[in-house]
Amino acid sequence: MLLVVDKLQSTGKSKRDGWRTELPRAGFGVGVLETMKDAKRKDVAWQGKCSGTVYIGGNEAEGHFSLINEACSMFAHTNPLHTDVFQSVARYEAEVVAMTAALLGGKEKASGGQICGNMTSGGTESILLAVKSSRDFMKAKRGITMPEMIIPESAHSAYDKAAQYFKIKLRRVPVNNEFLADVRAIKRCINRNTILIVGSAPGFPHGIIDPVEELGELAFGSGVCFHVDLCLGGFVLPFARKLGYPIPPFDFSVKGVTSISVDVHKYGLAPKGTSVVLYRNHDIRKHQFVAVTEWSGGLYVSPTIAGSRPGSLIAGAWAAMMSLGFEGYLENTKEIMEASKRIQKGIKEIPELHIVGRPDMTIVAFGSNVVDVFEVNDIMSSKGWHLNALQRPNSIHICVTLQHVPMVEDFLKDLRNSVETVKANPGPISGGLAPIYGAAGKMPDRVMVQELLVDFMDSSC
Repeated sequence: MLLVVDKLQSTGKSKRDGWRTELPRAGFGVGVLETMKDAKRKDVAWQGKCSGTVYIGGNEAEGHFSLINEACSMFAHTNPLHTDVFQSVARYEAEVVAMTAALLGGKEKASGGQICGNMTSGGTESILLAVKSSRDFMKAKRGITMPEMIIPESAHSAYDKAAQYFKIKLRRVPVNNEFLADVRAIKRCINRNTILIVGSAPGFPHGIIDPVEELGELAFGSGVCFHVDLCLGGFVLPFARKLGYPIPPFDFSVKGVTSISVDVHKYGLAPKGTSVVLYRNHDIRKHQFVAVTEWSGGLYVSPTIAGSRPGSLIAGAWAAMMSLGFEGYLENTKEIMEASKRIQKGIKEIPELHIVGRPDMTIVAFGSNVVDVFEVNDIMSSKGWHLNALQRPNSIHICVTLQHVPMVEDFLKDLRNSVETVKANPGPISGGLAPIYGAAGKMPDRVMVQELLVDFMDSSC
């Protein structure tokens, strides 16, 4: 990590040089748009070569961008904090939540009430709210004041953030040999302070669906909450199952699931900043709300972490879902699942590489026992690809989106060439993520990383 920071600082020139620190004396007026267009042109070319990141693609991309941009523009002034004023946006949020719930087992009556939820700013906020609500629900139900939650090590880092924010002890359990949540190991960690266990469908690192049914049975039998992270899979798995792919149970149809997070801004193709958190019933969700009655401003009730929220993004999400419809998502899923299978097949044909686990969806992780996979990633980066580096085991993955459908052969060709380059030129780890992970493939501890990055960010101001 020190090598990375040294490299970033070695030029002696901050990336912030030339950045504006004060308001212009005279405003730019509409001319500011040209300034913004010029800055945008200097961004990284992401079309077709970024893992995840931008999920819209194909022949209909331009039209879809235009549609959600117009929808967002139409409601740019709105704020669902004022539901009495912006009634249309309040309706759109309710309908986005209801339509999402219907995809994920929400048509069935849940014990204790109807499945319910809210829109949030993204998967992290959805997870934070689910954890906070589970903590407070379990405190009210069982008097737990020293809460603990149990997660597989493949679970998203948002749970670490939630543990830090909400003072919850985090128990991280290694995955099994198939990179699935280890149900037996999780069971051994459950005690009288456990409020929540977690599963992913799929997990971000390897695209593998945890044994949700078994975890649900464990949670129900133990009387604890169970959150399923469907941020990536929520707008793929229901349609993949409809297409005949062997998708195991993953949603509210599973007994024991108490909450779900699902991002609309990923495969839902909504504008960035839109996610949904769902609960099995109102008894759990009511602990998400904050109500303040003592201040001089009158009654204040807020359902999410944010008070004011952008109604434009809610409207954009509603427009995306309504414009695509079930058939649109079904067709998109068909394309990306087929592209994912072609990529898996192509990687298996590269003898130096192997697939990590058995991917269930559109994330394909791969490693190597022959070449340094991080060096391969560096070569791929030099060819314009932006992939995700993983650890335990050292590997990289591509999250397949509509952007990649016409790029599969280009990706496999560049990957083969990158492997050949590294194999022909073995040497010390020199670039990209190598200085962070090192030969042992181990990250430095959290405190060290935080301090180094804070120092670097401060020096850039």
